Amino acid sequence: MHRAHIPHASVITYARMVTLSDPPPALGARVKALRESGSLSLRELAQRSGVSAPMLSQVERGETSPTLTVAARIAAGLELSLSQLLRLDEDGAVTVVRADERRHGGSARRGHHFEVLTSAQPGQRAELSRHTLAPGGATGAVDDPPMHEPGSRETALIERGSVTLVCDGQRYELCEGDCVTFDADLPHHFENPTAADAAFLAVVSAGLRRS
Repeated sequence: MHRAHIPHASVITYARMVTLSDPPPALGARVKALRESGSLSLRELAQRSGVSAPMLSQVERGETSPTLTVAARIAAGLELSLSQLLRLDEDGAVTVVRADERRHGGSARRGHHFEVLTSAQPGQRAELSRHTLAPGGATGAVDDPPMHEPGSRETALIERGSVTLVCDGQRYELCEGDCVTFDADLPHHFENPTAADAAFLAVVSAGLRRS
């Protein structure tokens, strides 16, 4: 007696789709802020990340919680790691930069030195730096350029001495205590035309250029 052949049942298993059931606060707002600071449209970020523009829009508005895979793709599109996007590598909402941790730069040949007072962690919306100019010194040489993203705005407060801001071909004389704000993605540099040292603080904010 022949037994009827019963084919083995094929079992299809689906991997569990892991979502960020408890995403960091304001994740959608952070994605939007990072996208805008990079001057990216939803369509451009969609092309870079492989996540559809409608999905990105829902994430930014907080209408959906992305899966870990989607969040990782968004992070890659923003040129961040997933932990950076989710701020898993940050110690809470407060970041302290000690005096001996400051980043330094400038051009000794042009009499310019600066130190960045804020954190180098990705996703920062503003950067605070302190600049000193020797007599006759200037910023913005070929080997000392202002590296500001499109859409950036800069505010400078003159701490000591007098400097001249040259922005988009116009010259602005500034004295101690003066404060100036300008579109930092325009060609610009500071000069010290005096015989004394000068110092100023500068704050560069991303994605805030006037329309």
